[in-house]
Amino acid sequence: MLSRSFGQRALSGLAIAGCIVGAIPTISLAQNSGLPGLTIFSGVKGEDSLGFRLDFGGRANGWDRYRLRIPAKKMKLAVAQFAISYPDYYKGTFNPKAVELRVQDKSVPLQEVNWRKEDNLIEIFPVDPVPANSKVEIWLEDVKNPSSGGMFYFNCQIMSPGDTPLLRYLGTWIISIS
Repeated sequence: MLSRSFGQRALSGLAIAGCIVGAIPTISLAQNSGLPGLTIFSGVKGEDSLGFRLDFGGRANGWDRYRLRIPAKKMKLAVAQFAISYPDYYKGTFNPKAVELRVQDKSVPLQEVNWRKEDNLIEIFPVDPVPANSKVEIWLEDVKNPSSGGMFYFNCQIMSPGDTPLLRYLGTWIISIS
């Protein structure tokens, strides 16, 4: 009876170890694919965390395309302006002529895009306000990632048409550069 119990525990332990070892390559692949990884302690509430994709892997000092996503459920109001702020220690560069706003998977015309480098802010003004309850993606092309890696909080704020000229917080993209 003792050897059978020991055998069952040993077999269970091997099965668990196999699952853990088998999961390691999967986790590594997810982190290298340009998709956000698992962030446990970020200081950002789960409902305020926004999804994104780094198309070229998020490598330090490399060129990249950031696809910053805003789900339709977060778009409770129409939006006349998007403002993306980032930390002062982020030393990457942006090309304001290479910004695309996609609403419901379709590119929409932009009136203006300003990169206010000294304020760590990118302002995006669509020609027409983006309707409420729309799925949005902001594509920042021709991004030169900072030469040193790290975790960077990009905050999204919006201004609604006819609203008082104050930006409202919508959420945060937690971008990791390796």
